[in-house]
Amino acid sequence: MNKKIDRGQATREHLVAVATGLFTEHGYDGTSIESVLRAAEVSRGALYHHFPGKDALFAAVLDTVYDRVEADGAKAVEGMTDPAEALRAACLTWIRSAADPVVRQVMLIDAPAVLGWQRWREGDEARTLGKLKVALRLAGRLDPVRVDYFAHVLLAGLNEIAMLVARADDRVSAAVEAEAAAADLLDRLLRA
Repeated sequence: MNKKIDRGQATREHLVAVATGLFTEHGYDGTSIESVLRAAEVSRGALYHHFPGKDALFAAVLDTVYDRVEADGAKAVEGMTDPAEALRAACLTWIRSAADPVVRQVMLIDAPAVLGWQRWREGDEARTLGKLKVALRLAGRLDPVRVDYFAHVLLAGLNEIAMLVARADDRVSAAVEAEAAAADLLDRLLRA
């Protein structure tokens, strides 16, 4: 029984990995279930056993990309003791990740279109907003009454900066400018 579960999990992970590559290269609209089946070399039944359709497969891909971005943010703050510096490091890591082709295509371009802006925003808030609120409270440099408001502003601002990088013709230059702008925003927000 465990081998069957392990094989099923391996098939699911393989499908997500293959779909991640295809969604990154061709976008959501340019990726068909048939192309995933061909690239993954699995049967239609195997895919539909794990995912009821392309939207569910995309949601699984998006979850893995979010997990990777969160892990990168956690790694960036590892060993830091100053909450303000940790917040700054995590936020700048997010801005840098906007230049990554997978993050760019899956999280910043396709996710709002596929999920709809409201659902994408709710998912981002569920994963990120609470962490921002905690980090801003721990930094202790804002009026506690306004922390929730500033967390929303910071999340929106950083996402808009990341979107500028994702949609730029010259993403390398945009990423450099975006990181400088985000650092300036954070410095001003976290000024003692």
